[in-house]
Amino acid sequence: MNSKIITLGMLAVAAVAVGCSALPAAAPDYDALAARMVRSAFRSEGIAKVERVTETDDTQKLCSAADVAGKPLDPAVAKRIEEANLKTVKWPADGRFLGDWKQGEQIAQSGRGLTWSDDTKTPNGGNCYNCHQIAPGEISFGTIGPSLYHYGKLRGVKDPNSAEARPIVEYTWGKIWNAKAYNACSNMPRSGHMGNLTEQQIRHVMALLLDPASPVNR
Repeated sequence: MNSKIITLGMLAVAAVAVGCSALPAAAPDYDALAARMVRSAFRSEGIAKVERVTETDDTQKLCSAADVAGKPLDPAVAKRIEEANLKTVKWPADGRFLGDWKQGEQIAQSGRGLTWSDDTKTPNGGNCYNCHQIAPGEISFGTIGPSLYHYGKLRGVKDPNSAEARPIVEYTWGKIWNAKAYNACSNMPRSGHMGNLTEQQIRHVMALLLDPASPVNR
């Protein structure tokens, strides 16, 4: 009798052990794992810091998660992201939206800045050509974003300082400052929000896009 009881007890313990071993393991924290991998594979040097990759805001986290899942953001979440980012847009302190299109062209065609070998005293470029066509004379340009050729002309901007042009002028400024204010998971850099371009540099790029004398609109 005792041997039967012992045997049954051992079988019960074994069954419990097997059952426990069959339980799924807790899912790992993939974000923390990715951060550790980045820190172990990269190092900060000069102005290029590892934190640029490992420390992201909620907007980027939500967009990255949607990209990994292969699904678009929930419309309500996307709207919340856009509203939050729109609040970060800083409008021109003096009310002037346009600068010099010639300087804007140089900024748009420059991809320099934010690498370990760059000096913080050297202005960053806009790197616009890497994603957009700017003028028909370009030898090469990226196609991630739409062509910017005739940007102001196609939108009927004859006088960028007129009341009629104000809506498109403000939209363009906001889009350059923080593109995610208008498209939650836009691939376009948040040039003003992230400090990639100064307010004055954005004025110059605005002139490139909207000044009728700019090669963009000729």
